[in-house]
Amino acid sequence: MITLVILLLTLTIGTYFFMQHPKFGKLPTGERLERIKKSPNFRDGQFQNSSVTPDLTEGANFFTVLKEFIFKENTRVKPTDSLPSVKTNLHEIPLTEDAYVWFGHSSYFLQTNGIKFLIDPVFSGAASPIRMTTKSFGGSDRYTTADIPEIDYLIITHDHWDHLDYKTIKELKSKVKTVICGLGVGEHFEYWGYDKSRIIEKDWNETVQLINSAKLHTTPARHFSGRSFSRNKSLWLSFVLETPNKKIFIGGDGGYDSHFKTIGDQFGPFDLAIIECGQYDKNWKYIHLMPEEVVQVAQDLKVKKLIPVHWSKFSLANHNWDEPISRLENLNENGTIRLCTPMIGEKMDLNADKSFASWWKNVN
Repeated sequence: MITLVILLLTLTIGTYFFMQHPKFGKLPTGERLERIKKSPNFRDGQFQNSSVTPDLTEGANFFTVLKEFIFKENTRVKPTDSLPSVKTNLHEIPLTEDAYVWFGHSSYFLQTNGIKFLIDPVFSGAASPIRMTTKSFGGSDRYTTADIPEIDYLIITHDHWDHLDYKTIKELKSKVKTVICGLGVGEHFEYWGYDKSRIIEKDWNETVQLINSAKLHTTPARHFSGRSFSRNKSLWLSFVLETPNKKIFIGGDGGYDSHFKTIGDQFGPFDLAIIECGQYDKNWKYIHLMPEEVVQVAQDLKVKKLIPVHWSKFSLANHNWDEPISRLENLNENGTIRLCTPMIGEKMDLNADKSFASWWKNVN
C-alpha cells in the first residue's frame, strides 16, 4: 500500500511539473478574459457551438473509445515508405503569383493578391505534448521554419496541438508581421513572447481589413479547443478570405452543421475551399467531418475547387493513413468537385486548372 501511494504521488507530482512547461500555453486572463465573457458564444464559463455538440457520438463513451483506439493502433495502416514530396523555395515565389504550398496535415502557405499567409504551421514533427505518441510520417517533414519567408498574416484556426505548435510559433516570431486568431488564443502568443500589438483576436462573424484591399471574415465552426484539461476557453474559427479577385474558404476543423450553408449563401460561390477530410471517426462525428460530409460542405459553400487537408502527416484517428483521400476521391468519381491534391511541398497555381495525380496510391 505504501509503495502504491508513493507511485501515485510521484506520478501526480511529475504530471504537475510536466504541465508547467510553456508549450501548454496559458488560459485567458485580465482584459482578454473580460472581453471573452461579453461574447455571445461564451456561456457557462466556456465557448459553445451554435448547435448542441456532444464530444462523442450517442452510444460511445470515453473508455470504449480509448480501448478501440489503443487496440486498433497496430492495425491502422501507416506509410512504410517516405511520403513523396518536393521542395518549393518559398522565398523565390514572385509576389505576383497566386500560390498554395501544403506542408501536410493542416499546415500550408498561401499567397494571393500580393499577401503572404501561413495557416496552422506545425514543423516540430509531432502533434501532441508527448512527441512519441503522435510522430509525423516519414517524408512529411520536408520543411522547417527556416524555409518560411516573412509572413504578412499568420492565421490560427484553433489552439489544438496539431494546429498550434509551440516550437514552430517560437521560431517564427521574427518572421510574422501579424497574427489572426480566435478570442483567447492570443494569450498563448503573448505568453510565448509575441507583442500584443501584433495579435488580432476575433469572435465569429467579424471582419479584419487586410493590406492590398483584402478582407478576412471570421466564420463559425463546430469544434472545441484546449491544450490541457481546461477546454473551450478559447474560440475555434473558420475564415473567408476575400480579395478583389478571389474568395477562399479556410475551414479549420469541425463537424458538419448548417453554418456551412449559411456561409455559402452569404459569401459564396467560392473560388477555392480548403477543408479537412481526415482524422474522423464514427465515435466523434460531431466534431470532425466524415468523407461524405466533405462533399456536402463543398456543395453548401458553392465551391469551384477543393483542397482536402488534415491528413497525410499524423495518425490521429482509427482509419488508415490514406483512407480519407481515397474515400473522398471515390465519392467524387463523377468529377462534380475539382479536387486538388498536390504533394507536400508542391506549388499549386491558384489560377490554373491543373489535374493532380493520385500520388498516395504509389505509397506502401
